[in-house]
Amino acid sequence: MEDVNVIKLPSTEERKTAKKRTRAPKFNPKEEEEKRRRNVQCVSVLGEEDSSVKLLEELVFGAEEQLLDRLGEQEDAAEQTGSLLVEDGDHESGESEAEDAACLQRRPIRAAAWVDEDDNLEEEVDMKHRYRRDLIRGDAESTMTKEKLQQRMREQFQKAMGGTPSWAESSVKKKAADDDDDDEEDEDEELLRRTGNFVGSSDSLPSGILRMKKCLHANSARPSEDRLTTVQFHPSAQVVMTAGLDQSVSLFQVDGKTNPKIQSIHLERFPVHRAQFSVDGETVIATSLKNKMFYVYDMMEGRVTPVHTVRGLNEARVKEFSVCPEGGTLLLTGTNGYLHLLTLKTKEVVSSLKINGDVSGVAFSPDGSKVFANSEDGEVYVWDLRSSRCVNRFPDDGCVKGTSIAASRNGQYLACGSESGVVNIYSQESCLNSANPRPLRAVMNLLTSATALTFNPSSEILAIASRADDEAVRLVHLPSLSVFSNFPVSKRKIVYRASCLDFSPHSGFFSLANNKGHAPLFRLLHYKDF
Repeated sequence: MEDVNVIKLPSTEERKTAKKRTRAPKFNPKEEEEKRRRNVQCVSVLGEEDSSVKLLEELVFGAEEQLLDRLGEQEDAAEQTGSLLVEDGDHESGESEAEDAACLQRRPIRAAAWVDEDDNLEEEVDMKHRYRRDLIRGDAESTMTKEKLQQRMREQFQKAMGGTPSWAESSVKKKAADDDDDDEEDEDEELLRRTGNFVGSSDSLPSGILRMKKCLHANSARPSEDRLTTVQFHPSAQVVMTAGLDQSVSLFQVDGKTNPKIQSIHLERFPVHRAQFSVDGETVIATSLKNKMFYVYDMMEGRVTPVHTVRGLNEARVKEFSVCPEGGTLLLTGTNGYLHLLTLKTKEVVSSLKINGDVSGVAFSPDGSKVFANSEDGEVYVWDLRSSRCVNRFPDDGCVKGTSIAASRNGQYLACGSESGVVNIYSQESCLNSANPRPLRAVMNLLTSATALTFNPSSEILAIASRADDEAVRLVHLPSLSVFSNFPVSKRKIVYRASCLDFSPHSGFFSLANNKGHAPLFRLLHYKDF
């Protein structure tokens, strides 16, 4: 088969002789010069005007120096005009790869966000995998180096995006005014390269789920043989007190692990109905069920003093009392709606207050100047202790019979419990100034009488409980006025019937007194201190 790319020359005897002539084993310059002269004479018949034939003759049979000079001239002409001759797809891809490589050299190289040591290993990648078949351009590319594979993937991405996207392109020319922005971008890139905990704990208590841990019972070193009626944390020391119907008052050190017992006192024939620390934490006052006598326990001296009679107190028995925030005085709850202010120094009544109906609970304002008294008739009275005057009176919204009351320490909230289990949360300011305040929220999570209410020291949590049913304890998130959904734990009895609730001085612990003689203890993980 004839080669179509070969130009046929006129057939002569000399040409036939030249085709049959064998190549000389040695190079002879004279013979080569004679052969070239005869070839020139043969092609002269094509005419001197045909420049293409003349160029072909010079390229095929010309001297080596002339060929190199002509090639150099063509390269110079191509550089001046900037034109590129594209013959097929392979040449095009090769030139585009060269251009991309040149552009990448001109661009500033950004540090990689992640460096894998395996990427530096020189190995061939199998391109026949189904995830890489679309990247090959022929059967010859069954394997490919990692560097070439990265380049091929970059080309495919740029083709799909219609070019390099702005976020992947680094601008070479930056204005002086953008220097600050560049520094911020560098800081962001550095931040993404570092690892660590970037989520800090917030100071405010989150709603929904209360992070807590169940600890050993606070009184595990000495469980009560009868129902517990009181649990209270010491105002300054890491100590908790429990008291109950087993005629004892016990003190325990709180560590969440062993909770060792510090001291326990037994009060003969005196089932304790209520016990409470004084404001300074040096004294414990305890009352019983069926008489008006109470005990004063001086912890500094270790002396227990019974108080049989109180001057000016005309009551058959005294069960409920509250320690006034300014210290040194008690507010005793009597019968027929009476409240008696008693001084501990002289053991006498200095003043008495009277409301309609029986008193179901009392709560002090943060400064101790005012007292809120909840009536069983469903009304709330506000008294000024300094002048012994009632400064306000309002009905508890929707309440038929009041059962409990509590005030937050920051002076923001007032909670009133009812026999139906509804707990109304009011603003203290509205309770002081309005004759008919509306509750901020009515908590209806209890199905039995709300008998115990307690705010935590930071006024972020309200604990409510009913001693009429097991596990009837709820914790309310006050900023959102919503109930925490994870307490108590469902299908796991721990709380039982709770009669008293309390938080540690910095809300680190929460405990309660139940009818099983135990004081379950919980660690609130949001709070760092005791």
